Amino acid sequence: MMPLYNGSPNMANQGATSSSTSSYNTSNNSNSQNNMNSNLLNQNSKLENVRRSNNINKNNIINLAIKSKQSNQSSFEKFISGKVSTSVSTTGLKQFGYNLFKTSRFAPLKNIPVGPNYIIGPNDQIKITVWGSINGNYTLTVDRNGNIDIPGVGTVTVAGLKFKDLKDVIESAFSKYYKNFHLNVTMGALRTMTVYLTGYAKHPGSCRIYSTSTLIDALFSCGGPSKVGSMRNIEVKRDGEILTHFDVYRFLIYGDTEGDIRLQPGDIIYIPPIGPEVAIAGAVKYPAIYELKGKTTVLDLIHMAGGLEPFAYKGRVQVYRVINHQYRTAFEDSLSDLRKHPERDFVLKNGDLVKIYPVPQAYSFVQLEGAVAMPGRYAIKPGVTTIKSIVEKAGGLLYYASDKAEITRMIITKEGPKYKIFHINISKALKGNPKDNITLEPQDYIFVKTIPDFQGYGYVYIGGQVRYPGVYPIYPGERLSSVLERAGGYTKNAYLRGAIFTRKSVQAVQQKSINMMINKLEQELLASNARSISSAVSSGETSINSAYIQSEQAFMSSLKSIKASGRVAIYLEPIRLLKGSSQDIILKNGDSLYIPTRNDVVNVVGAVMSPGAYVYNPHYTWRDYIRMAGGYEADADKSDVYIYKANGMAVKPHQGFIDWNPFMKSWEFTAFRKDQNKIWPGDTIVVPQKLQEFPWLRNIKDITQILMNIAVTAGIAIHLY
Repeated sequence: MMPLYNGSPNMANQGATSSSTSSYNTSNNSNSQNNMNSNLLNQNSKLENVRRSNNINKNNIINLAIKSKQSNQSSFEKFISGKVSTSVSTTGLKQFGYNLFKTSRFAPLKNIPVGPNYIIGPNDQIKITVWGSINGNYTLTVDRNGNIDIPGVGTVTVAGLKFKDLKDVIESAFSKYYKNFHLNVTMGALRTMTVYLTGYAKHPGSCRIYSTSTLIDALFSCGGPSKVGSMRNIEVKRDGEILTHFDVYRFLIYGDTEGDIRLQPGDIIYIPPIGPEVAIAGAVKYPAIYELKGKTTVLDLIHMAGGLEPFAYKGRVQVYRVINHQYRTAFEDSLSDLRKHPERDFVLKNGDLVKIYPVPQAYSFVQLEGAVAMPGRYAIKPGVTTIKSIVEKAGGLLYYASDKAEITRMIITKEGPKYKIFHINISKALKGNPKDNITLEPQDYIFVKTIPDFQGYGYVYIGGQVRYPGVYPIYPGERLSSVLERAGGYTKNAYLRGAIFTRKSVQAVQQKSINMMINKLEQELLASNARSISSAVSSGETSINSAYIQSEQAFMSSLKSIKASGRVAIYLEPIRLLKGSSQDIILKNGDSLYIPTRNDVVNVVGAVMSPGAYVYNPHYTWRDYIRMAGGYEADADKSDVYIYKANGMAVKPHQGFIDWNPFMKSWEFTAFRKDQNKIWPGDTIVVPQKLQEFPWLRNIKDITQILMNIAVTAGIAIHLY
């Protein structure tokens, strides 16, 4: 139910836009009584369904309200996942049930059907539909005098009538002026009323609720008790008399609504101060702080807290008690004994804390690893379970298991732990040989060894211009030429100079190198910014520095998005020449080789007038292609032009034969040993920009080398803008 507080304007007419489904149909002919009886039966059925639904909603609140501990996992979930401690914590214990009144979970009751005995009062809305000799629809509100004004009929007094009698009164009024008509009467929005919440309430004062509300509805609407108010003995007073005592705990825990009465205007809800309080923590369903009512024992409190968890230890219960407000002491007993001997059950006192401990862990496990189907921890009976039974439970040996296994055992002595290693023949142990099929002890570690040098299959991808592309299994030590032969060799369209070979381990190293270089550059830029900001003497310089910083941030953001390709520069030859050469590398799991078709273009990128791809001409030099691209831009760095070869290698054109690649920081094994200035199809000519054009990069040490290394490692061209 939504709370309706006093002082809201037009509160009495708040429900004017909605109507109840309660109705009675009547007419002045002979069938009117039969229609009335039928409608009464339907009405009572609807009312019962709504009440039943409302009770279900209230009972559902029990499960929502009694979560005094707020946790993403239940205690049993924590126990199963191994997170339950052997100690008992009282951290986070809360008073039971008070969180229920933080927000209302009841829908407003203004639209429910009313029963035949509902009393009409001021501000109730009545809807009348009439047809026959007169037609009309009227929505009328009962005024403060208890009357409604029906057009064409006049004033009719309805306050104090029961809903079942309302039809007769309205029909009688119409009959004075009309004949041969039919009449339908329904209730619209119901009136509100004022009740008073007093005592130790969360929000004491007056509260507006709907006329159908009960005590429970009012508590949810108006806020309920405060944390110093009682949940066990709430009173309703009317005309100076106490009508009921309501125990919220019985409602929350058992769904018992005894004492929940229908309220009337002016009723006083009194919440007395809270009674004696005790707390229970540990292995119970709902650890919390509970208010006591009457004599309550430890077993009573456990029952109130939802009972024991499945992992509760029945051999121990601990009670902490404050004695005469002077000191705190503790005493304990066995839960099992309390159940067997009720006379020993503790009677709890105000301020007691009860702790229920989880069962102690007494595991007997061994660890099985190595060449078995299901390695892991296995429970054993010390001195009884054998190695044979454990391996069988683990699904047996894998096909690459050797005959050798070892067991490491920890032996506890007064001087400290000592270790002993047993070497056994696992095959003989599985056949029951007593010498090898030894019995196990807790904490033994069993390792079944694989056959020597066993590595299993690896897989490589060979794609592009080979006769049979696909994923091929490889054996340890297999070389590239062997897999190329298995793939049927090259097709006639294969362009060996453009082969793209990648390796996962290289990609990881490259990415680490890129990240280190980017971090180095970022640190240099930050240091440079700090120097610039500290030396700025005018607002103009400060604005310029801010613009530089924004450019730096955009540039660094683009650098951090760079991902390493994992490409390794390789020179492929016909297979007969590849065999035995330095390029016939040993393959590793995850390697990939893609051989493209010849692409008769040369790319020119960077600081040129018209970057793009240009048709390959075997007689053109790298300078010719730059001229085809419109020549250098004004900020081109002509001294640092380099060529990114189709095979992944990078060279500076002014250099001759190159064995050491400063960008890849590795020696390259070439297949053709030709002049590196030669341009081939698929090559890319990169013209960097002069860093002097970017003031925020001028003072960065080795900036040119850093950017070129990043570009070559990632296989991209870096643009500053």
